[in-house]
Amino acid sequence: MGQRAEYREREKINQLVKLIEKISGGRSLTVMEVCGTHTVAVFRHGLKSILPPNIRLVSGPGCPVCVTPVSAIDQAVVYARQPDTILATYGDMMKIPGSQSSLLEEKAKGCDVRIVLSAMDPLQLAADHPQKRVIFWAAGFETTAPTVAAAILMAEKMRLKNFYLYSLCKQMPPVLHALVAGGEVNIDGILCPGHVSAVAGTEIYQFLPRDFALPCVVAGFEAADILESIALLAAQIIRKKPRVINQYLRAVRPEGNPKALKTLYSVFEPADTEWRGLGTIPRSGLKLREKYRFYDAQAAFPMAAVSSRERPGCLCGRILRGLNTPGDCSLFAVSCTPDNPAGPCMVSSEGTCATHLKYRGVI
Repeated sequence: MGQRAEYREREKINQLVKLIEKISGGRSLTVMEVCGTHTVAVFRHGLKSILPPNIRLVSGPGCPVCVTPVSAIDQAVVYARQPDTILATYGDMMKIPGSQSSLLEEKAKGCDVRIVLSAMDPLQLAADHPQKRVIFWAAGFETTAPTVAAAILMAEKMRLKNFYLYSLCKQMPPVLHALVAGGEVNIDGILCPGHVSAVAGTEIYQFLPRDFALPCVVAGFEAADILESIALLAAQIIRKKPRVINQYLRAVRPEGNPKALKTLYSVFEPADTEWRGLGTIPRSGLKLREKYRFYDAQAAFPMAAVSSRERPGCLCGRILRGLNTPGDCSLFAVSCTPDNPAGPCMVSSEGTCATHLKYRGVI
């Protein structure tokens, strides 16, 4: 707690707010926080209420649950309905609504859908139920994808023949490239995700200042971290000297975590994949390499394509692109709530809509 208190001291916070005011000089600046944990931190610490009014924060596609497309949910429902099948996934994934159902609804109807807390848990399920096929429906960015890769290596070591992976794992650089290159969103700088960067390093963002003249700061998650990062971004913008700065020095190195990256890319390779609100982005996903293709659920048990559709009126896709805020959505807090979500942004604890609703009236 002592270390955290250092980054929450009132005097330090006030000094950073004044520094942002001084550097920005009243110029309107729009900063995108990509990571869902940053979004939560901004609201939890009440930063929007103390930032100068010329500084605007928007959320981006940094929540792995939120960027899961409807088609993937519909496909998971099909797999869950198969006989002699256990579908295992993380808790937040259960409530994402598909075109007609969710995994939580399928579980209530009798399908064998299990919540797991780690990538290793499905391996134990496969070992305990050799007569059933266990499909691990796994989402995540570079932060958690290495643990999924490690599970594949462990499955091979355990010689499991009934364990399979449905990979929803994704990479951060391609989606940032697609978002900025698309030209829809007008942002002046990016707060890069600290958790992803702890694994993937800081070099993965170099294309942003080089190709798009867009300043970037890898930020920590305490109040002072975020405010200092905004000040660093403002200085780059005003001076017109965009580059990648690592504010989160206590956790992030330029090279990231080489051991985790080696594990990740020994098992996975880049693949085109679909993102909620952004369509299919080239080489943004992670699929199993040929050596481990036996564990690929979609290759082992191909299912007919299903016709998918978004919930009418849901703005999750636009919110993930930074084009709208939850308050712009007519469903928000009316027919879309955490107990009855219309889209994944209201499902995840790090989802923009869920965060806005939780802290509504606070900021």
